Amino acid sequence: MNAAFKTETAEVIRINGQRLWGSLMEMAKIGATPKGGVCRLALTDLDRQGRDLFVSWAKDAGCTISIDQMGNVFARRAGRNESALPVMTGSHADSQPTGGRFDGIYGVLGGLEVIRTLNDHGITTEHPIEVVIWTNEEGSRFAPAMVASGVFAGVFTLEYGLSRADVDGKTMGEELERIGYAGNIPCGGRPIHAAFELHIEQGPILEAENITIGVVTAAQGQRWYEVVFTGQESHAGPTPMPRRRDALLGAARAIQLVNRIGLAHAPYACATVGMLQVHPNSRNVIPGQVFFTVDIRHPEDAVLAKMDAELRAGIATIAAEQRLDVSKLEQIFYYAPVPFDADCVASVRAAAQRFGYSHRDIVSGAGHDACYLAKVAPTSMVFVPCVDGISHNEVEDATPEWIEAGGNVLLHAMLERAQEK
Repeated sequence: MNAAFKTETAEVIRINGQRLWGSLMEMAKIGATPKGGVCRLALTDLDRQGRDLFVSWAKDAGCTISIDQMGNVFARRAGRNESALPVMTGSHADSQPTGGRFDGIYGVLGGLEVIRTLNDHGITTEHPIEVVIWTNEEGSRFAPAMVASGVFAGVFTLEYGLSRADVDGKTMGEELERIGYAGNIPCGGRPIHAAFELHIEQGPILEAENITIGVVTAAQGQRWYEVVFTGQESHAGPTPMPRRRDALLGAARAIQLVNRIGLAHAPYACATVGMLQVHPNSRNVIPGQVFFTVDIRHPEDAVLAKMDAELRAGIATIAAEQRLDVSKLEQIFYYAPVPFDADCVASVRAAAQRFGYSHRDIVSGAGHDACYLAKVAPTSMVFVPCVDGISHNEVEDATPEWIEAGGNVLLHAMLERAQEK
């Protein structure tokens, strides 16, 4: 570590919590919703506005900006040794349709606050520091989730990523061009010294246990599916109940099936049907086709595979009983449980201890860009609580004290790695 860092104590080298909170609240004005949340869907004009604001702040902090072919935005603070590999942090700026003020963007602006704090103290790190906005982490407009960090990590091809389309048929490539964030540098293929992602927990554990910092050791695996049941449209009045081929009835039973699978593998399993599209969606027509999505998660890959088998067998049984066709049953997204790098985890734990913050090891129930980044770089995450464990909701909230604590831990975890020779 350089002399400037050695002579400062943890009590002195702290982020400016008020500045970070102010940045979060200023960003939250973009796409603000009536209930206090945000709606900044990926690659919309509002997403562009959020990106533009971050870029302007990063330039004011002395960073150089680069954008790759998937629209991932990198703000770089120079290190003493520019040939040294960067220490990276960041998250995403896109939101759910009814999202909160902290999900994703906290990790981006927390990284910016690290850079601002280093500037305040005149600290030059051995390694460059990079803060990244990953494109389309949420997957709410373009499926699957985390597609741009997936391209960066080599999980998906560039062509696959750019071709992802929304419900209106607009592709990510087209929308990146439209909003001015179609970069020309390659997506991925470059080494990273260490990476950290700061995030609200999006669950209730830390708050319930009155713990300030979650030291994230791993993330549970996920599988996403798209399913289509096809029956037969028919008049709701004259068609006798025994003769119906009601696709929506089949979907309703599938929803119960998914819920049973989740409960059967408690306490760690999660299983959700989050999206449903009914055709022809008319009040006096028996539905002839239903599209729905399934999301299953578990920290053990063997259990996740068992849940997959139970889902497929159950869907087949429901279709047979209801005389429906399974027009589609496709797994569109999968990653195995992700163990994070032991040294990066240790850096997070040491930073929490340095400040005397209460902390515990925790496994992430949600997917994050860090899960893909872990395939190509030593990676870990820092969690702070959120009120009532609520996220993906306009009422999502966190306290300024939690937000500041997470920023302090991120700062010191990154400094430990960024000063290595």
